[in-house]
Amino acid sequence: MGLLDGFAVTFGKLNKASESGRVVTVPYPDAKRPKADRLHGRHVLNRYEDGMEKCIGCELCAGVCPARCIYVRGADNPEDDPVSPGERYGYIYEINYLRCIHCDLCVEACPTEAITESKLFEFSFTNRADAIYTKDELVVGDDGKPRHLPWEDWRDGEDAMTSAWMRATAPGGDADYEGRVAWSGELGYGIRAPELGQSAPDPEPEPADDAHSHDAHGHDAHGHGDGGHH
Repeated sequence: MGLLDGFAVTFGKLNKASESGRVVTVPYPDAKRPKADRLHGRHVLNRYEDGMEKCIGCELCAGVCPARCIYVRGADNPEDDPVSPGERYGYIYEINYLRCIHCDLCVEACPTEAITESKLFEFSFTNRADAIYTKDELVVGDDGKPRHLPWEDWRDGEDAMTSAWMRATAPGGDADYEGRVAWSGELGYGIRAPELGQSAPDPEPEPADDAHSHDAHGHDAHGHGDGGHH
């Protein structure tokens, strides 16, 4: 009876989960949980809304990288066909993902918001050369979305809103840029809405009894404008 008792517990829990509608186990990779807004995945090089590249080849990202995984070389913009709005552009841009620790310091250092970390993190390599992403693989396509490379495991639709446009915060979690529009327009996304503070409290559900509303207790609503996470 010991074996049957074990199955009884298993099927009993299964029925309870089915009746409640709660998803206990997600059948990965066919179904995937939503990713956090601040997830640090693989990098993308962004474009302006007119299609010009944001990278100006200043090499600040390479200089600040503690893992020394970024290699950048700038070149003068061709007068007849400029690549970026500035005098120079990123002629060579490579990231070695055998070294990258996804610290996001490159994003913080970039003066033009050219490099951000997306929410795409499922990629594996069969050889070491594939782990070195080149500029052609990092720069977003004509629609502003990351390029889907053969060795990356993401489904149709997972590229939507993948740009990790939010800046990192201090260890305390305070976001000094709360409510500010600090990012220039991106191809495929436009102007970002202001960000809610990371430390902002979650809105509490209103009680059913009007006598116990927030106004009755003298609590002001925590208004944060029209911004929100994307």
